[in-house]
Amino acid sequence: MAEKVIFDTDPGQDDAVAILTALASPDEIDILGIVTVAGNIPLHHTTRNALRLLQLAGRTEVPVHAGCERPMLRNLVTAEHVHGPTGLDGPDLPEPTLAARDAHGVDFLIETIRAHPPGTIRLLALGPLTNVAIAMTKAPDIAARLKDIVLMGGGCFEAGNITPAAEFNIFVDPEAAAIVFASGAAITVLPLDVTHQMRSTRSRIAAFGDLGNRSGAAVAAMLGFSARFDVEKYGWEGAPLHDPCVTAFVLKPEIFTGRSVNVAIETASPLTRGMTVCDYWGVTDRPKNAVWVRSGDADAYFALLTERIARLP
Repeated sequence: MAEKVIFDTDPGQDDAVAILTALASPDEIDILGIVTVAGNIPLHHTTRNALRLLQLAGRTEVPVHAGCERPMLRNLVTAEHVHGPTGLDGPDLPEPTLAARDAHGVDFLIETIRAHPPGTIRLLALGPLTNVAIAMTKAPDIAARLKDIVLMGGGCFEAGNITPAAEFNIFVDPEAAAIVFASGAAITVLPLDVTHQMRSTRSRIAAFGDLGNRSGAAVAAMLGFSARFDVEKYGWEGAPLHDPCVTAFVLKPEIFTGRSVNVAIETASPLTRGMTVCDYWGVTDRPKNAVWVRSGDADAYFALLTERIARLP
């Protein structure tokens, strides 16, 4: 039976590959909806991009709901320097002919999670956790009703990518992340520790372009655009491909390895705002509240993504 999921996302080229991979896997992933949040770029762009991806994949029946346009307590920090001004720079995707639904994304999350039996919905979070935290604040019961939350965010051994201490998704809204990690929901974290191993080399990007379909060409163009920043930044042979780790974990968890840990979020210090303090070695008595994924098989990861993108138009 297909896993019932809701994406909470700020697309973003890497978010786009995560979503497209799921859209290409209907036998395993039943997407109940996509909720957008401000993050990589402002909300109007993330919502537009979600609609463009559904149109690209020929899956226009999936509902899109716009969520929060700013973090809970802070000014929005965005990443156009990586993703371009639209967030999906690279391919020339047509304007969407479909529209987002009227209900606010937070209300959609609450209503959908409550409408399904407990333990049946997986929340796949690819951006700042603003929508999720506000939903949990308005409706605390939903945390226990989720099967789990699988999220991309944070870093321990790889430290940060927007500051020396913090990964972007957590940094943008650390108060929201703190609420989510304290919610009692089952959480799996795909942090920089694993995503930095998943590098979109030239040959891996070319493999998408060689598929011969429009989705493969779009993915190759997206990654060709967004990779330039991280290749220069890190000096690696390819840029990390972060968010599709979430979808890959749902499809093939055996690709990854990790352990149960305690994760706390720093919200007070201006020096380490948004730091995910991961007690990987169990040096405190804080209760374990997340599975922290530390490593994965990059070849199997890219083989999975390429095989699934090949299924799309």
